[in-house]
Amino acid sequence: MTGSALAIDHVTKAFGATVAVDDVEVTLADAELLALVGPSGCGKSTLLRLVAGLLAADRGTIRIGGTTVDDGTRVVDPERRHIGLVFQEHALFPHLTVAQNVAFGLRSLGRSERDGRCSHWLDLVGLGSYGRRYPHELSGGERQRVALARALAPAPRLMLLDEPFASLDPNLRAQIRGDVVELLRATGTPAVFVTHDQVEALATGDRVAVMRAGRIEQLGDPTEVFHRPRTRFVAGFMGDASFLPIARDGGGAMTELGPLDVPDGNGERVAVARPDDVTFEPADAGTAEIVGAEFRGPVRVYTLRLASGAIVHSARSHLVRAELGTRVDAALVAGHRLVAVVDEHTATGLDFDTCSDPD
Repeated sequence: MTGSALAIDHVTKAFGATVAVDDVEVTLADAELLALVGPSGCGKSTLLRLVAGLLAADRGTIRIGGTTVDDGTRVVDPERRHIGLVFQEHALFPHLTVAQNVAFGLRSLGRSERDGRCSHWLDLVGLGSYGRRYPHELSGGERQRVALARALAPAPRLMLLDEPFASLDPNLRAQIRGDVVELLRATGTPAVFVTHDQVEALATGDRVAVMRAGRIEQLGDPTEVFHRPRTRFVAGFMGDASFLPIARDGGGAMTELGPLDVPDGNGERVAVARPDDVTFEPADAGTAEIVGAEFRGPVRVYTLRLASGAIVHSARSHLVRAELGTRVDAALVAGHRLVAVVDEHTATGLDFDTCSDPD
């Protein structure tokens, strides 16, 4: 991943008084997969449409494969950007066969080459024998595979996928997602996935960009974004999280569950505790109480009220059974450390759970 497949340089897009994309800057390396995730209305789909050329930027520059396609004044048409687009709705032509759909972007080629490339991509997505079928004869997953083959057949510089698996049931969604990621990696095709699904973002992206109110709140590899969030918003959005107050203790810091290191920087900070960070043992004089339990198949997630009144969650094996009202001693799982994040909710008064900008 040494080249630059995509460069977004201080791009802004507003709809009237509403700023949907606010001074965004991000690059995508060759063969890299970037997951763009955030709540509905945070600007992620607007950013994707700017890259695709379906919208024009108000300010900033977008380059694809080193070529400027939008500089705020001159805009290259979508069909000249050499990109592939896959949407949630598949957007297949109902009156064309599967093979004709895949060949649609190959009309400039001779028939023999067009047919060969069409067959090649249908084979790669596992639909080699489906060429004569029509879209209405396919399942949702099969239609999504056809849409992917159609987008990849012209050998795009860049793939853009906007909620491509949202219409599929969970099991099929995971299967198709894995197949798509494997295919993109096998072909070395760089791609941007837009999703509101945190698990999907962590599973697909070499890097994950978390958006909020038109800006990228954090950009990093999946492990960093999940385990080392920078803000309360990122911590809460990317997974189950409880937040504990921090007490300064000389040069260090302490929470009810144990010590942690607080990085230098301004702003109020809180500690993030995820369910897999917390364990407990029954104790008659325990400092915590079990006040809730939720069965999730492999695990039960228990809700604990600490002595201070703070609430945390603990994920335990489904074999661990504890009754509501049980007194317990809560502690960190061995080897786990809590991370401190900027508490912008307290420091600025923002409601970190909502956004109001267009998606």
